[in-house]
Amino acid sequence: MTEGTTTAAAESGDTLTRLEQEGEIAADYLEGLLDIADLDGDIDMDVEADRASVSIVSESARDLQKLVGRDGEVLEALQELTRLAVHRETGDRSRLMLDIGGFRAKKREELTALGAKAAEDVKTSGEPLKLEPMTPFERKVVHDAVASAGLRSESEGEEPQRFVVVLPA
Repeated sequence: MTEGTTTAAAESGDTLTRLEQEGEIAADYLEGLLDIADLDGDIDMDVEADRASVSIVSESARDLQKLVGRDGEVLEALQELTRLAVHRETGDRSRLMLDIGGFRAKKREELTALGAKAAEDVKTSGEPLKLEPMTPFERKVVHDAVASAGLRSESEGEEPQRFVVVLPA
């Protein structure tokens, strides 16, 4: 191996180790939260797309619904608190993704379909299409789906009313 290849491999290993550490810190924080709230749940950790990913899963999805909240509002807040807990321990900003009871996974499927349909509509009409306001997570999924369909998209507006515009080719 050349020196550049060795350095790149070492940096990749360092990144993976750092992300795994973020996942461990997040899991400890979330386990404490589950204990305080007296909720059952198992914590799954992974690294996806250069970010730590932590999921809380349970056979009793009803209990976990309390942690998701209406339209994922509680989930978003818990994700931010978990990121802050990781930041407190590591000193580095975290991009950790939290899923509870498969809410984000299901939402990702729905948004991917929405992005693909919007792209098809724009290809047919030749006109830009503005979608409803979305969270940063939701916009990212839609942008990815539109790009996969071969079109461009942009985010416009100010939070919390920021939305995706799908543009013709």
